[in-house]
Amino acid sequence: MAGQETGQILKYFVGICMAFLLTHECVVETIDFPETSVNIEFSNIDGQLHHRIPRSTDLFTIKMSMKIDEPFDTCLNDPSDVKYKSYAKQIQSVIEDCYQTVSPFSRGSVRVTGFRLGSIIADYEMNSTINSPANFVNANIKVAEILRSTGFLVSMVAESEQKTLSLERKWYPHQDMKLKCKCPDNVVGEMSWTVNDRVIQRNEKYTFSQDGSILTVKNVDEKDKGRYACVIKRDIPLPYIQWEDIVIEPLPNIIASKSERQFQCMDQTVVLTCCETKYDVEWIPIPPGDQVTSTDKGCTKLTHKIRSSNCSSKVFTCQLMIPELRLFSYGQSKVTIHKVKEELPCKNTFGDGKDGDILTGPCEKGEEGTITYRCTLGSWMVINRDCILQVIKDIEKKVEDLDPRDIPAVVAELSTATKNNTNEITQSPVTVQTIVGILVRITDTSQTIIIHKPVMENFLKTVDILVSDLTIKSWDSLNNDSRTDSTSIALLRAIENISDRLTDANFTINHGSIELIRTVADSYSGISNLTNSTTEILIPQISKPTPITIIVFTTLDNILPTRNTYYYSDVRINGDVVVVKVDQTIDNIYFAFDITNQSLGNPQCVFWNFNRDTWDSTGCEVKPSGHKTGKITCECSHTASFSILMSPFSFYYKVLAYMTYIGVAISMASLILCLIIEIMCKSITRNDMSYMRHVSIVNIAVSLLIANICFIIGATVAEQEQPTSVGRCSPAVFFMHFFYLALFFWMLISALLLFYRTVMVLSQMSKAKIMAIAFIVGYGAPLLIAVITVASTAGPQNYIMKQYACWLNWNDSKALLAFVIPALTIVAINLMVLIMVMLRRGIGATTQPDEKHALVVIARCVAILTPIFGLTWGFGIGTVVSLELGIHVMFALLNSLQGFFVLVFGTLLDSKIREALAGRLSLRNLTSSNRTRSTSAGPSSSSGPGFFQMMHRRSVCNISGASVLSTISSNSSIGSDTFMNS
Repeated sequence: MAGQETGQILKYFVGICMAFLLTHECVVETIDFPETSVNIEFSNIDGQLHHRIPRSTDLFTIKMSMKIDEPFDTCLNDPSDVKYKSYAKQIQSVIEDCYQTVSPFSRGSVRVTGFRLGSIIADYEMNSTINSPANFVNANIKVAEILRSTGFLVSMVAESEQKTLSLERKWYPHQDMKLKCKCPDNVVGEMSWTVNDRVIQRNEKYTFSQDGSILTVKNVDEKDKGRYACVIKRDIPLPYIQWEDIVIEPLPNIIASKSERQFQCMDQTVVLTCCETKYDVEWIPIPPGDQVTSTDKGCTKLTHKIRSSNCSSKVFTCQLMIPELRLFSYGQSKVTIHKVKEELPCKNTFGDGKDGDILTGPCEKGEEGTITYRCTLGSWMVINRDCILQVIKDIEKKVEDLDPRDIPAVVAELSTATKNNTNEITQSPVTVQTIVGILVRITDTSQTIIIHKPVMENFLKTVDILVSDLTIKSWDSLNNDSRTDSTSIALLRAIENISDRLTDANFTINHGSIELIRTVADSYSGISNLTNSTTEILIPQISKPTPITIIVFTTLDNILPTRNTYYYSDVRINGDVVVVKVDQTIDNIYFAFDITNQSLGNPQCVFWNFNRDTWDSTGCEVKPSGHKTGKITCECSHTASFSILMSPFSFYYKVLAYMTYIGVAISMASLILCLIIEIMCKSITRNDMSYMRHVSIVNIAVSLLIANICFIIGATVAEQEQPTSVGRCSPAVFFMHFFYLALFFWMLISALLLFYRTVMVLSQMSKAKIMAIAFIVGYGAPLLIAVITVASTAGPQNYIMKQYACWLNWNDSKALLAFVIPALTIVAINLMVLIMVMLRRGIGATTQPDEKHALVVIARCVAILTPIFGLTWGFGIGTVVSLELGIHVMFALLNSLQGFFVLVFGTLLDSKIREALAGRLSLRNLTSSNRTRSTSAGPSSSSGPGFFQMMHRRSVCNISGASVLSTISSNSSIGSDTFMNS
């Protein structure tokens, strides 16, 4: 025998002997150390006392547990797993070292018996020569301290035993469950109860006996299952725990089809089927002549004979065969057969009916749910089918109250069931939705544990079938149904959430259309290995190695919605969907997506925003692709689920581009012609109003001309570079902003001038003062607004929109409002002025005759050009916030005609200008013909025009203008002119 064990025995012997020496004579008869036992015998004067010291085979086994505050790892369920062995070895080693100083402890007897959930509970046992763990308190404190120093966050050490607490063998839903704690006599202290580590408080649901040893849980259901424990808090820091995993039997679900059935009262046989897959059922009563037969999967059929001689209704009951359960509402289901004397042309086993009747019946064998029929032309036609495979329905019931420890088995079962029933699942929207619900429940339960590769692999195998091309019709049905619109989003969220629970290990899963890469590194660069995918992901250097998860889907675009997105409409996912998870803040991620459909255009890098339930581009932008063709490069500043959206109208947008360039060229040519005419006929501006009309039109034309030039420059930049360069685009945007605003402000000047001369007739202001105010308002106000816009948005580089066009930003900074608000305000003011002028009964009642014509022209310009400009830029704003083709077409047409409208309504419709222009052109023709005649008459005519000819040419417009004014003056007595009196 080992020396130490011999020493312990002798020490034990000496202790006993000392007790006898006080009153007795102690004589050692024998000391025997056989291999099977240890015997020490004593004798005294009163007789012989025999005392037997137990050997190791007779030592007491003390069961203990410790709680480690870290997420439970599913691999700790498997004693053969590397992590299980590592944890068990470290814990056993520390306990052995700490307990060896405790004399009752038997060295080498510590054994970890398993790990449980919550967070991690390690159960272990050891041998001791005494049946009390009190001697191990100090050793336990030391064990916890040492394990904490090695990374095990031990929060509690307790004496823990698994006992049978339940007072019944099984518990069924709606019963009152009773549990009893049977503590040893030497365990004394305050008692409490817990369920799944949550302390139970007395309430309507939970009650306790007077001494607290019996817990009653009223009206239990499957949610009440879990680990129940009674905890006794002792004076020593070592609580005593008894626990048991309680299972509540599943809720019975008796399926007996429709409770009310209608049949034609005639000689016929009908079959009533009652099914319950987990419990035995029976039909009562069974009338004479009727037969009952049992089928597989817990179904019982009652064949009932209807006789035309007995048309009274009959009630049948399908009930559970467990007597104590029949008292509960779920214990039975009644079916009433109504017998109708009228003729019913539609007939089947679920009932008879006439045209238009609706009937609901159970699904076929192997499915759960209902089928709805309508009686049409003498036969039952299926109008709705809500059938779910029974195997999927059974798994759904399992996950209603899923224990995290059961996740690996349930996920494997779901993967197998999905694979074996692929065709049925992919063609059934309700089954797809049910499986998504199962995956969501699994994900929610997994948030307290660690997920390993086998579990994630089975999870993704199921997802791969759900997002395959075979399910497109089912997803179309789900995404178009407002009640189930979130199904696809729930699936994406489940994928993201469960990927957060992956173990810190390096592994890859490649299955079908899904690839998962899990790695612990400080950077990542890789290309997808999926078929028909070369998507590239680059995560630059980060501060320290950290877990990185990347999941690439090539078919997830089949299910994710793109309609009614936050910024875009009528767009499509045109690449892989990539989920990126990094357990650390990162600055940027780069993606290079393959373009799935080469006919689409206008790429936009986006991520799925769960807060808005839509695709969002915040923090993502398209980068120049360089030499890569057929790819879109994205840079994003966060992790999420990424992809690219593209418009299906790339061909049409090219047509729009040509329309825009040609239209703007026509507009610019019209504006140049307008300016030439105004300069040629400037001399007709003989009064202040004529002059101000001339100045307004010239400045409107100049502003629009320069803005169009900047528009062409910006469009060229946007076409050459996506996203647009801030350095190249910003100057063009600034001048476009400034001159387009100047256009509107000069329209405002024209309206205010009209208001001033027709409403405020008693106020007089000099021409110089009017001109000063006009230029300050016409150019000063736009300049101020443009500068403030740049100053307020230049810092975060949100001044321009960068995608699609070179224009003011809308998505990020709303800088576009700096153009929208002033422009719409001016349109509103101009329309109000026109209304006020019309209420004054037109122009002319208080106006000098020589100003009347100019005011009429101004009024016409304001009345026509203001709505045109307002409508044009209303569509212009629409092009920024929408990709609708019609909006872009209308803007392209109206924008290209702005210059033409200025030429026509601002210049050519002015009768004075037309007359002056006609006179000028006819004089030139006359001069040309005279020169020809002079040349043919003799050499003296070959010299240039004389002084008087030159003067005559210069004064044509003045003469024409004067004649027109005299004509208007002579007609001024007719009455007040209106806008159309030009």
